[in-house]
This record gives sequence, structure tokens and C-alpha cells, in this order.
Amino acid sequence: MRMVTDRERRARLARRHGLAPARRYADVAAATQAMTVWHATEAATVHLALHARVHDLRVEDVERVLYEERSLVKQLAMRRTLFAFPRDLLPAALGSASARVAAQEEKNLHKWLTAGGIDEDQDGWIEKTFAATLAALADGEPRTTTQLRELVPELDVRFRMGAPDKKWGGEFAIGRWVIGTLAAQGRLVRANNLGHWRLSKPAWTLAETWLGEAPDPLPAAEGYAALVRRWLGTFGPGTETDLVWWLGSTKSAARAALAAVEAVQVGLEGGGVGWVLPEDPIAAAPEPEAEPWAALTPTLDPTVMGWKERGFYLDADDVAYLFDSNGNAGNTAWWDGRIVGAWAQDDGGRVHPIVRHDIGEAGRRALEAEAARLTEWLDGVVVVNVYKSRQMKEATLP
Repeated sequence: MRMVTDRERRARLARRHGLAPARRYADVAAATQAMTVWHATEAATVHLALHARVHDLRVEDVERVLYEERSLVKQLAMRRTLFAFPRDLLPAALGSASARVAAQEEKNLHKWLTAGGIDEDQDGWIEKTFAATLAALADGEPRTTTQLRELVPELDVRFRMGAPDKKWGGEFAIGRWVIGTLAAQGRLVRANNLGHWRLSKPAWTLAETWLGEAPDPLPAAEGYAALVRRWLGTFGPGTETDLVWWLGSTKSAARAALAAVEAVQVGLEGGGVGWVLPEDPIAAAPEPEAEPWAALTPTLDPTVMGWKERGFYLDADDVAYLFDSNGNAGNTAWWDGRIVGAWAQDDGGRVHPIVRHDIGEAGRRALEAEAARLTEWLDGVVVVNVYKSRQMKEATLP
């Protein structure tokens, strides 16, 4: 079994992930093929993650693939996270990770119905409300959650969540969870974004309206195997722990998928076993060295969020400053294959690297160049982050 060093794994980030300036991809399609999926919980992440990896990207290029060509489709999937999937990977997600989330969402629906005082025939209520919601969109006109609540009274059933004095507590309409369950099932999809590209204000429509036909979900085992094959192509070598976390699945599902794609083992620096595809060159030969490179990646960037065991590119002392308690990453600054800090914007929209380590003059200059590039691309737009790291919050900017 060949031993793969941390430096080899970091060199892959430069090449496979297109993060080194000289290794950026020509277009959105090529970058998507390389990265498998894009995190989309924060709307701006898709645009910023692509900007980090694609030459001469324009905002319109991202809007076109999302809302005109629809070659990228937003779908709730792994770990109940919203991703932008390439169309060809949707059936795999719908039959596996999304189906798992949909089951969890429907279970929550029963919980919120009880909280809202509806105790009898909850299954009947859910099926009736699902049917009414789908019927409200049958004319092909996308509608917001608010608009759907006006058409389907059941969506406005209210329940109380949490204590009134808690920030996240209060009274809520159940429509959000009904629509979320239908979306996880693949029956509804997010259509046009009705707000600025950096904000998430979706309208909803039927999957067949948006895509021409509703995707046919793969059986769960086939779906997980397809996701794992893509994940290994992007993130391999990775550990079983990484894969179970990324998929949001059980160990048995991850192990079955690894066996289905005939993944092979490699040793990892510091101990442990990683998995790669059988045709991966790193299983037999060293990964070529990469020139030092700098990159600025956004909140929930797919590279940052590809592994649970992040020691090969992240100092353990930095975790509390750059990630929240659930492992969600804020904006990150990279130098030579490692996260070395964060980045933030001032009130005028200028991007500033916030470096936590001594990276030398070459590293500082390279990050400043990336900051200037991103500042120019944003053109005064200030991105508002939900997952704002401690480092971003505490940053003192010029």
C-alpha cells in the first residue's frame, strides 16, 4: 500500500480543485466536473467558489447555468445542505442522500403538526397538503413560499418552536417544512432567484416544469455509489470518516459504495488509511509537486468542506477562528496548499486578507493580488455571510 504525504494531497488542491491561479478552469462546466457539487446554502458561495477557479468568470456566466441553461440545479442533499448539482448527478442524489433528508423532513413535519395542534390523521393531512401545493404550481408559474401560503391555506398552519426568549425561537408557518420536504423529494425545485445574486430569495416550481422532465431517482445503493465515485475523483484520497461526514450517511452505506466503485487504499501521512479510485495515479506513483499558490475561497467552499479530517491543510489551533462548532467554514485564505487565515470586506467592498501565520513576503504579495482581483470582480458588492467565522467577526480592517 503506497504512502501519500500531506504535501501530495495539498498539491492536488492546486491542480484538481483549480485553486492555483495557473490551474484555473476555462469555464463553469469544467470546474463543476472537477468539484462534483457546489455548496449553495449561502447564495453567493456558488459565484465566489467558481470565481476562485474559473478564468475570466462573469456573474452572468453563473446566472446563465443556474437559471437559463439550468445545467446546475439547487437540491437539498448531503447533511441537509443545499448544493448546486450538475444535472447528470441529480438522479444519484435524489435516490440516496436527498431521499434520506426527505425522510427526516417528513418526520419533522409530524412533529410540527403536533405542535400546531393537528393530531389526527397527520399522514392524510400531509398528502392532502402536498397535492394542493403541487396543484398550485401546475400552471408553470414559479411562486415564492409567501405566495404559495396565500393559495394553500394549510401552508399557513402555525406552530411554536423553542423558547420565546431564544434567538431562534418563535411562531412559524409550517409551509416552509412542507415545501422543503417536497424539494428534498425532488418534486419541487428552486426556480429563479428573485433577489440579488448574493441573496437567497427563491421561487418554487415543479421539477418537470424547470427541467423538462422530473429526474428518475436511482436506487439508493446505486445513488450512493455514483456520489462516492465523484467524491473520490474530487477529494481522494479521503478517509471513511471524511466520506461518512460528507455524505451524511451511515458507515454501512459508505462502505458499500466504496466496495461498489472498487476503491483502493493508500496510507496517509501520520497514520490512517485513505481511499482512491482504482485508476487514480496516486495509488501507484507520487503526486507531482505544485508551485506555491494563493487563493481566497468563500464561506462553505467545497474544497474546505470536502473532508472532516482537515489536518493536512489546516492547523488545529485555527479551527476555532475559522469554523463554527458544527464544522462550517467562513471565508478562507490559502497559501501554498494550507489555510492561513480568512478574508473580509470593508464597507466600501474592498477585500482584505486576514492572515494568522507568518507566510513571508511572497505569500503576502500573492494574497494581496488575489484580494485585488476579487475586489475588482465584486465591483462594490458587499457579501453578507450567515456563516461568519470568529476571525471574520473580529477582523480589524484598514
